[in-house]
Amino acid sequence: MNPCIAVVEDEKDIAELIALHLQKAGFQVQSYLEARPFLASLKRRTPDLVILDLMLPDSDGLEVCRYLKSAPGLSAIPVIILTARTDEADKVLGLEMGADDYVAKPFSPRELTARVRAVMRRAERRSESKALRFESGLALDLDRHEAEVRGRKVELTSTEFRLLAFLAQRPGRVFTRRQILDELWKGEKIVIDRTVDVHIRNLREKLGNAAGVIKNIRGVGYKIEG
Repeated sequence: MNPCIAVVEDEKDIAELIALHLQKAGFQVQSYLEARPFLASLKRRTPDLVILDLMLPDSDGLEVCRYLKSAPGLSAIPVIILTARTDEADKVLGLEMGADDYVAKPFSPRELTARVRAVMRRAERRSESKALRFESGLALDLDRHEAEVRGRKVELTSTEFRLLAFLAQRPGRVFTRRQILDELWKGEKIVIDRTVDVHIRNLREKLGNAAGVIKNIRGVGYKIEG
């Protein structure tokens, strides 16, 4: 079955344009003009990716993103924010809430389709290693895409998990922000330079007592130790 993309966009013409191009690219598409029917649909089917407008008539798109990235069973769904808002503060806030990409209007439907493919490739990428464990209590199951701290499951976004797994598979090695960006995003366009710092901060908050496993090497970058 082809991947299903949920398009949450209140402008009908734009939603139809996106759906047309995604369907031509082989995706299934479900379109929603408001947040409420989209959220209700999650009880019936979980999409493989969400394209989310920020300015919806019945809800702030950032709040919808926050919900998706914090809800059990939904947090791993990749989210691409699509909006006319171009302020850096909005971009940072979207990343802080776990969005995987940010596309500003007006946009190229072909570029958006390419972004969808790229985000889904990143979400599907897995390591051959099965499990990693650390003295801090952190455990990663790379096949199941799951993280635990002393037996407590930690809900991570797909981007957060990939970042944590990348560092965890190379314990003790320090990586610069640029090396992390190049490895995880493979040279794709990055919105802002603070991307890595935002995701590291989110990771530390979610890891709780095991947050110290991620070390900040001042002036260099990050590593995992212990």
